[in-house]
Amino acid sequence: MSNNRIPFNKASLTGREAEYMQQAVTNGHISGDGAFTRRCSALLEETLGVPKALLTTSCTHALEMSALLLDLQPGDEVIVPSFTFVSTVNAFVLRGARPVFIDIRPDTLNMDERQIERLITPQTRAIMPVHYAGVGCEMETILAVARQHNLAVVEDNAHGLYGKYRGQWLGTFGSLATQSFHETKNFTCGEGGALIINDPELIERAEILREKGTNRSRFFRGLVDKYTWVDVGSSYLPSEILAAFLLAQLEHRQQIQARRQEIWQTYASELAGWAEEHGVRLPLIPNDCEQSYHMFYLLCPSLEMRTALIQYLKERDILAVFHYQSLHLSDMGRKFGGTPGACPVTEQASDTLVRLPFYNSLTEEEQARVIAAIKAF
Repeated sequence: MSNNRIPFNKASLTGREAEYMQQAVTNGHISGDGAFTRRCSALLEETLGVPKALLTTSCTHALEMSALLLDLQPGDEVIVPSFTFVSTVNAFVLRGARPVFIDIRPDTLNMDERQIERLITPQTRAIMPVHYAGVGCEMETILAVARQHNLAVVEDNAHGLYGKYRGQWLGTFGSLATQSFHETKNFTCGEGGALIINDPELIERAEILREKGTNRSRFFRGLVDKYTWVDVGSSYLPSEILAAFLLAQLEHRQQIQARRQEIWQTYASELAGWAEEHGVRLPLIPNDCEQSYHMFYLLCPSLEMRTALIQYLKERDILAVFHYQSLHLSDMGRKFGGTPGACPVTEQASDTLVRLPFYNSLTEEEQARVIAAIKAF
């Protein structure tokens, strides 16, 4: 492997990760829900203005907690975009629910809110908007439909922390929202996530589910004299080592976001002419959205061009990748009724999207190399 290879993603340090992890060890508490976990939760609650933020071992586990909190039963239906990561769907399938796949908008690649109404049945329990690339879904319409039909809204905000829709933070619209701190995200601890609880009535049960179905949190607050098994649940707590790493990242959120904004805008300005010349579409950000600068992608006019471009960059030691494959066409998706042509925009995006190298420590020289290679393609 060349020393000059530009990866698609690379973990980056802000400067205090090692210091905080050492503090956690010195404190003698490296299991879940220690001082660093509480500091991360408090920071998220304060900056987002939400009632409760619970750190989890992954965004996947936060999604699974959402399904438990909704008390989904076999046969219930959840409307979810086909263009998303499998965890978004798996969390509900594990409870026996059926995913109802909805297509995406051709502009933002978000759930096409205009199609929701026709997919609602008496079995529908929830709508699952995914803020793709950290650009907000049309939440005003989605919430209006949900209210009309008495449906829960759970936001998959894995891409969108500190993005906004119409001036409001993503992840604060639905009764629940999930965050990811995976290595590929803006802020990371390698593997991690958070459940954002916007409905205060769900907080107590969420704490129980996260503590293996026990009322351990109430015990530590002195509300009961002992804790016991009171509900279903699992072990969703990340270690203090991970929380310490994450806190260092979140404390530098403004610097991280500023650098990611620079990277995104450089790609956008430098590639605009090339994209127009080759029939390639760049990301579109609606005027009422403030994105999180999570990724930069190209939408090629064909699968053949996408394949050739990725190979061309690979030969020059630059790793670009495609993204989600249509869930409705997967082996599992077909078991739930997915058929070719059911979500045509999703199928087109799955075949033509290319994600460019994008990480906090991407240097100006590395990005210039990526841009130069694309222009030479």
